[in-house]
Amino acid sequence: MRLENLNVDARDPRRLADFWAAALGAEPLTDNEAGVEVRLPLTGGRFLDLCFERVPDPSPAKSRVHPDLTGGVRQQEVVERLLGLGATPADIGQQDVPWVVLADPEGNAFCVMDEREAYHGTGVLTSLILEGSDPDRDADFWAVATGWERVAGVAEASLRHPSGTGPLLEFLTESGPKRGKNRMHLDVRPGPDDGPVTSRLLALGAAVVADDPELPWTVYTDPSGNEFCILAPTA
Repeated sequence: MRLENLNVDARDPRRLADFWAAALGAEPLTDNEAGVEVRLPLTGGRFLDLCFERVPDPSPAKSRVHPDLTGGVRQQEVVERLLGLGATPADIGQQDVPWVVLADPEGNAFCVMDEREAYHGTGVLTSLILEGSDPDRDADFWAVATGWERVAGVAEASLRHPSGTGPLLEFLTESGPKRGKNRMHLDVRPGPDDGPVTSRLLALGAAVVADDPELPWTVYTDPSGNEFCILAPTA
């Protein structure tokens, strides 16, 4: 299994892809009427694709999945650059915190993080945040879904690729009950020998949301109700 995509519902996929490509230094991948994809290279030949799918009316509810960007000692400089790209300051009730909350051009909140030892070596993308009702349980679930390993971090539970490089998956207690579909979700892709993994995920609390045999993915929710997709296996 590998974590392959961060999928984002977008009214204007090209505009949003342009923003995130510039914000992260991601490379153009595909561009068509259905959506736009850009690729963020990671260490060791790995990658994370950001997929912006055209959705005329994205959910107005807060997404419980969002990216955090690296700021560190250059936090204010990074913030100013993002504001210049079209981000806006955002208030999600964070009050006095050492990170800066911004929103992308379609109002999706994300954070620019302060300097922390746990984030060394992550690259431009510090982490992907998942809120849920039980962060410890959700981390165990996503360790199976991604093959990533538990690491010490600043969140209630954290995972990282076994190489010890790249962004973290950070799990936080939900600020309230889930309302509507998340605007952002993760996609994972099994390898040719990963068939039993789907059965393990179902046993750990995954639920099938949509399974269209004509599509190369199946939509599930994790134990906290956050959507994700399992893509067609690699050959």
